[in-house]
Amino acid sequence: MSDLRHGPLSSSTIHLCVDMQKLFSSEGPWPAPWMERVLPTVTRIAERYADRTVFTRFIPPEKPEDMPGQWRAYYEHWRQATRAVLDPDLLNLMPSLARLTPPAAVLDKPVYSPFTGHRLLNLLRSQGTDTLVITGSETDMCVLATALGAVDHGYRVVLVSDALCSSSDEGHDSLLSLYSKRFSHQIETLDSERLFSEWRA
Repeated sequence: MSDLRHGPLSSSTIHLCVDMQKLFSSEGPWPAPWMERVLPTVTRIAERYADRTVFTRFIPPEKPEDMPGQWRAYYEHWRQATRAVLDPDLLNLMPSLARLTPPAAVLDKPVYSPFTGHRLLNLLRSQGTDTLVITGSETDMCVLATALGAVDHGYRVVLVSDALCSSSDEGHDSLLSLYSKRFSHQIETLDSERLFSEWRA
């Protein structure tokens, strides 16, 4: 018997791991200081559900002029994160995750949400997905955009609280509170041990 609001997780569940790349490690220009702390938990989840895992990678533009509007201004400020300057190895997944591909899939995205465009939706629909278990970086940036995109498309969303990280403790804590209080009918949160008991894919 499950104590999740919408019951146990089924074989129609996908693990969507957001942007666990060297780009956001201590090696990159946008370090999330405790990525390394949550990486073992993210790896355990991805290992257990490798054939049901999709990794996203955030891919910056070659140069600021390649992006529209405020994205151009953003990358004029963060020029060191553009591909013309960046070490290309920083775009890769963290090594413990990269070795899981395949069977895990990789989907690249140029903005915060992987739901921009149709590639992720097409993949999820082709697999009959109804639920997304979300892990990754950062709780209050790309994970936020991913979770809300999933909600907008009608997916059940489950966030794994000890498999998320941010560069802001305040932002991380505030968003976990927001998810549980304002989106409680559409977004559920649990820790990894409870995930393993709820999802027996």
